[in-house]
Amino acid sequence: MAEEEVAQRRVTIRDIGKLKKDGKKLVVVTAYDVLFARLVDAAGVDIVLVGDSLGNVINGFDSTIRVTVEQMVYHGAAVRRGVRRALVVVDMPFLSYQASEESAVLNCGHVLQQTGADAVKVEGGSEDIVRTVAKLTKVGIPIFAHLGFTPQSVRTLGMRVQGREKSEADRMVDEAKALEDAGAFALVLELIPSELAQRITAELSIPTIGIGAGPHCDGQVLVLPDLLGLNEGFSPKFLKKYADLATTVKDAVSAFGEDVRSGGYPDAEHSN
Repeated sequence: MAEEEVAQRRVTIRDIGKLKKDGKKLVVVTAYDVLFARLVDAAGVDIVLVGDSLGNVINGFDSTIRVTVEQMVYHGAAVRRGVRRALVVVDMPFLSYQASEESAVLNCGHVLQQTGADAVKVEGGSEDIVRTVAKLTKVGIPIFAHLGFTPQSVRTLGMRVQGREKSEADRMVDEAKALEDAGAFALVLELIPSELAQRITAELSIPTIGIGAGPHCDGQVLVLPDLLGLNEGFSPKFLKKYADLATTVKDAVSAFGEDVRSGGYPDAEHSN
């Protein structure tokens, strides 16, 4: 399919798989509202992820664990209204899919129905999660999987690189294969050694999307406020800030304040 044709319509899961087959890198960013959704979509990203990272960057929580299904629905629907082309994926929050296959189907189906998203994302690769992924895909719910550091498990894993030990790395490779076999169409690899990410990427036919996992994945994802330099207190080694919007925002608001206090705003040009 010609790239020009893809650019004129919505990206599909089939398109995402084809990009890997064609050796083309995938671009994924998060968004949480309609304004930024419009901007990142216009910038040509392949996937917009409505991440449960909104718990950190929007709500100020210390983890994603407090995020609810209805919060994801609210933000997912807003993002869907702003995206015309990219694939929209919504994170499923903590305990919305782990309790049982039945509750996972109901919650994931609810999120898709209420947001209009194209897919949902779940974390983990245990046998229970793999069975749940198989059930979800069987009923027609597209699944974006996630291995490595899984933020919803921060209480048990800690925020550290996963898969350094050979046994842990081998287990992660097996989990990645099982998730693919269960029907997942793509896989996030977060905070794992570059060599392990390269190994998993080579083993799978579905795309891998890295964050803190080195350059060998089929694509990369960043949290938008981090990428834009809005999240001043967050600077992990893997993060490259492509702008310094925190300074831009503070300077703009400060200039507005000075104009208001001096009587310079509104001036003749900006008055009715």
